[in-house]
Amino acid sequence: MTAPARTAGRPMQAVKLAVLLAFVLLFLIPVYVLVVTSFKPLDEADPSSAWSLPDNWSTSGWSAAWHDLRPGLENSVKIAVSGSVISAVLGSLNGYVLSKWRFPGSDVVFTLFLFGMFIPYQAVMIPLAGLLTDMELSGTIRGLILAHVVYGIPICTLIFRNYYVTVPGELIEAARVDGAGMLRTYWSIMLPVSGPAFAVTLIWQFTSMWNDFLFAVFLGTPDSWPVTVMLNNLAGSGAVAVQYNQQMASALLASLPTVLVYLLLGRFFMRGLMAGALKG
Repeated sequence: MTAPARTAGRPMQAVKLAVLLAFVLLFLIPVYVLVVTSFKPLDEADPSSAWSLPDNWSTSGWSAAWHDLRPGLENSVKIAVSGSVISAVLGSLNGYVLSKWRFPGSDVVFTLFLFGMFIPYQAVMIPLAGLLTDMELSGTIRGLILAHVVYGIPICTLIFRNYYVTVPGELIEAARVDGAGMLRTYWSIMLPVSGPAFAVTLIWQFTSMWNDFLFAVFLGTPDSWPVTVMLNNLAGSGAVAVQYNQQMASALLASLPTVLVYLLLGRFFMRGLMAGALKG
């Protein structure tokens, strides 16, 4: 590129950078208010002073938020961690079979899996509640995990199936020639290269389960409520004096796990997307 061309392109780059910075600031403004208000004592936490820094930094809001949300956080960890792992494993096995061990009618089965992605929660809520009641799982954490796993299998199957299609079929044929069966081939060949796909499905499922509210409030009980339900109850508690510092700290506390998951697995998530995990 010649010098005049580089010089002409600099104003456009500056405009792009300015637009990106504007969007970043627009995104960070609510985060700033959340963080600042969460560290204010109750007498300073007022909408009229939302933009100002606290005169006296206090962690009373965080202490109260932890005390009120701790049971919900524990329930959310149990639901999101176990549910996302089970969904990812089942999706991996389904995707492996549908991509490398095809059988008569496999396309129909895959289409039925995809159809499950488009069934709205509201359409199956009542029969799902009846099913969990018959299984004696209604109002339990295990029942919520089962509901999320069932609903997560279609998207996990799609992700793994499209990811495994990119694995050369010659590797599978070579394993068959060496006498490896279906499970041995999966364990020795497919599973070691499945890291990006697992990262995509784990992040997707963990975020979906952690942020769920509808299943939790409809199928759960106070003993199994995750943090989303308790956060909603805290925000609508109807107290005479609204404890803005506690509410802001509670919102940040409830969102930290998903942020940490993206920070830890974000690069694997992008690698999985670029590898074709969501293509096709």
